[in-house]
Amino acid sequence: MADFHLHITGTLGLLLGVCLAAGVFADLLHLPKVTAYLLVGLLVGPSLLDWVPGEHLETLEPLLMLAMAIVLFNLGCEFTFTKFRRVAKRCLVLSAGEILATFSLVMIGLLMFGCSPSMSLLLGCLAVATAPATTILVLKEFRSEGPVTESTGFLVAINNFACILMFEFGFLAIQQLQGNFETSMLSQVGRVLASLTGSIALGVLGGLVVSYGCGLLNAKRWLVLLVAASTFMLGLNESLHYPYMLTFFIMGVTVANTSDYKSKITDELDHLSGLLAVLFFAVHGTGLDINQFVAAGILGVVYIAFRIAGKVLGVYIAARVTKQPIEVRHWLGSCLLAQAGAAIALSAIAVQRNPELGKPVQDIILGSVVLFEIIGPLFIRKSLLVTGEVPLAQAIHHRPRSPWDQARSLIDRFRSNVDGTEVASPANNLVRVSDLVRKTSGIHQSAKFDDVVDHIENSHDSTYPVVDDCLGVVGVIRYPLLSDVMFDHSAATLVCAEDLVSATDAVLHPDEPATRAFELFQAETDDCIPVVTRAAPHELLGVVRRSDVVHALINQRRKKR
Repeated sequence: MADFHLHITGTLGLLLGVCLAAGVFADLLHLPKVTAYLLVGLLVGPSLLDWVPGEHLETLEPLLMLAMAIVLFNLGCEFTFTKFRRVAKRCLVLSAGEILATFSLVMIGLLMFGCSPSMSLLLGCLAVATAPATTILVLKEFRSEGPVTESTGFLVAINNFACILMFEFGFLAIQQLQGNFETSMLSQVGRVLASLTGSIALGVLGGLVVSYGCGLLNAKRWLVLLVAASTFMLGLNESLHYPYMLTFFIMGVTVANTSDYKSKITDELDHLSGLLAVLFFAVHGTGLDINQFVAAGILGVVYIAFRIAGKVLGVYIAARVTKQPIEVRHWLGSCLLAQAGAAIALSAIAVQRNPELGKPVQDIILGSVVLFEIIGPLFIRKSLLVTGEVPLAQAIHHRPRSPWDQARSLIDRFRSNVDGTEVASPANNLVRVSDLVRKTSGIHQSAKFDDVVDHIENSHDSTYPVVDDCLGVVGVIRYPLLSDVMFDHSAATLVCAEDLVSATDAVLHPDEPATRAFELFQAETDDCIPVVTRAAPHELLGVVRRSDVVHALINQRRKKR
């Protein structure tokens, strides 16, 4: 036993097992599961208990890269060209403002505290990156929808692309100033552009293969095709030294715009990405080093403080200038704080190219990641709850059974099967309408037709409440009834929201049980019902969706068993 060494399969089982416990931990403390996985990884990693051999973590690295690749593939699948143009119209300015503010504040802040110009420049570039896996998987966990969620996905993609570009050209500028070029500046720029072009080309090729293959093959073979295409493309990128994150995002965008089965493809990938994501964050947590966080010192604190300020202020200023909704102004920036994969990978490249410059940069990045990966998901959760883009019932997990309750349940179930009696269902908290509300301000009855269309384009529903000056609901606009007007350009210039309203008697109050919403949906064809205050003038608080009600009632029924 003195020579006992845990096999890598044992390490894999240990990580998945502790993550299973972490899921319960997350439910008890109302934490995002991503944060719990990271914390439990930190617990079993070298910083604390040191249960996981370092060589095993290196062996698992390809699986972690595959997990990141699939997350980016899924993210790209959200962007059809139509949606990209719509989102880009309002988000490009936000992205530019956030990137500029983050880069400038971090660089200037570090220079003020005695950091060298070269180091400040590189850290300013790396500060732009936002962890895609952490951010996107928290959004998927809470099934959030709305302008903040949509903008977050867009800015995450742009941030990482911009970070890669800024790092490469920033490093070229440093080498030029230090006179370290073995070849001309022009050839170095050409090398960077060739790498990015090659990455994009591989993404397009991979996307076309997936779209064609899924259209040709039986759906039962899709998962094999997707794994084969993803792993091969990942290996090809590594062999050619291309940035694989860009490849897989473009691969997803290509599938979104060339396949009739985009939604089914992403659903198929979810079967694999769920397990890989658990492993990704557990292993990622083992790499977090508290000692590195402490060792980063004052420059690490400066980097953290100014990066947070850059993300939040950059978005706020840009959103205010472009008159974006108040939720976007105040809460989008805090959804972009998580940082890991891209920044860590690029800092490692900096060490390879210039150890003297890259090592202190890497130390600060690795130290700050400890904080950003823990607080990032917490800020995302807070932002989604405050903006109402996730129902409260989706974000708050009810306390699971205690070990004693579960043991008693087993005994009762055995006894009921022996003597044929029915087991009494345990008491359970009643889900209320207030737990399921998704916030919306509705459409004002005087809104022009173009404003109505703009609201519809930014909504995931097909029923839209219309309100008066006192925010009272005067009726709803139903998407199917808009078809005649939408294709009649002469009529579209004459009508306003009030002309499109259909009367509705179906409204809910926040203190009513979810079963009341279910009853109304049985008598309605609408996909959502307005929620209003009981007191006059019955102000609109938001809407409850049919899918959220069904999801909540199914979960409640499962807990009673």
